[in-house]
Amino acid sequence: MATFESRVYALGVEAHPNADRLELAAIGGFRCVVAKGEFQSGDQAAYIPEGAVCPDWLIAELGLEGKLAGSKHNRVKAVKLRGALSQGLVYPVRDGCIRGREVGIGDDVTDLLEIVKYEPPIPIAMQGEVRPVFGATPHYDIENIKKYPDEFQDGESVVVTEKLHGSWCCLGWHPEHGEIVTSKGMADQGKALFLNDANANNLYVRTWHVHAEAFAEARARLAAPEQAFYILGEVYGRGVQDLHYGEPNPAFAVFDAYIGEPGKGRYLTFSELRTGLDSLFPLVPVVYEGPFGAAQLAELTDGQTSLKADHIREGVVVRPQEERASDEFGRVVLKSVSGDYLTRRGGTEFN
Repeated sequence: MATFESRVYALGVEAHPNADRLELAAIGGFRCVVAKGEFQSGDQAAYIPEGAVCPDWLIAELGLEGKLAGSKHNRVKAVKLRGALSQGLVYPVRDGCIRGREVGIGDDVTDLLEIVKYEPPIPIAMQGEVRPVFGATPHYDIENIKKYPDEFQDGESVVVTEKLHGSWCCLGWHPEHGEIVTSKGMADQGKALFLNDANANNLYVRTWHVHAEAFAEARARLAAPEQAFYILGEVYGRGVQDLHYGEPNPAFAVFDAYIGEPGKGRYLTFSELRTGLDSLFPLVPVVYEGPFGAAQLAELTDGQTSLKADHIREGVVVRPQEERASDEFGRVVLKSVSGDYLTRRGGTEFN
């Protein structure tokens, strides 16, 4: 699953399509705009990803004072420079070292560069009273396909769904903890919301109350009586994030379901998800099913949402028709994010 890190890579250098004094440093499927001649193909450098909050010394060394995002101008955000998408920063390895420490390809230098992941403030509607449910909440995040551009082979049978810009929500049941309602941030901390009056206006608790009967029916269909069961989906609509999909109130769309103890059970295939939740829950929109092709995926990533709104889509999620795992990152499900989405103005990223 997705990790926040800065690692050392060997760069590829490509021409910038619209600027004589700029080039593109290629790191896997990512591209970063750099000054022409700053790097050569094969040079080693640390990739600083989007969402990194950088220390003052690093910003100064890269000559980026006042040029990064955020109120303190210290946050890395995707930008378009002369029409080319730039996703992250590149910090050079000099004489085999970063800050006097010897490093090599693949080394994690996150702490060495003193960068941390940006965490947006939590809106009041997403806050609430929580309880510990350690080990009973699934941890879920999706890696970017640009980090693993060769994971899918041409012709592999895949399902591509639209990635909705909302807030991750888990509705679950666990034999030791009972009903579980949690967000991505809370789940990562092993916490769930109390289903009490104090949380009545919480976005996720409200979602639970709307779908409690459907959840009970889905659990009866798909899980054994004392087996842990989770439905994972996106809460979206007006008041959740900046993209609202024409929904005046929060709506819920399912993208996954999990049966069994977290880490020991299994995710349903998309076919099982579609059959098992039929008439109970709406699913995220399917935009393509068939043989995989990288060029086709790139085309599907951009454009308008397939829902009833006149705005861009966030991107897409691609998964194999049959569940499988990667030795590098586990379950194979990857996201492809739209450049227009990454560079939009006034975007929100609440968890």
